[in-house]
Amino acid sequence: MTDESTPWAMGLTVAAFVAAVTAAAIVVLSVGLMKVHPLLAIGLNLVAVGGLTPTVWEWRKRPVWRWFVLGAAVGVACSWVAVLAIALGG
Repeated sequence: MTDESTPWAMGLTVAAFVAAVTAAAIVVLSVGLMKVHPLLAIGLNLVAVGGLTPTVWEWRKRPVWRWFVLGAAVGVACSWVAVLAIALGG
């Protein structure tokens, strides 16, 4: 694929949607788990991301799935920052 055939607008839109859904899901689940025990939230996040990373890393080579990978990576990073801010602030 050349740069002219890369669907940047549609791809970044898909990545933004995937990032928003991923971040929302992780924040909601992590906040719920933090109410039970903070180490449970940390452990489950590390296990989930560690388990999914090899599969998602292979998807980045596929033309369509690379946008999902970008969105998932941004969503996970943003959600961890948000969960950390919630944990330290409240």
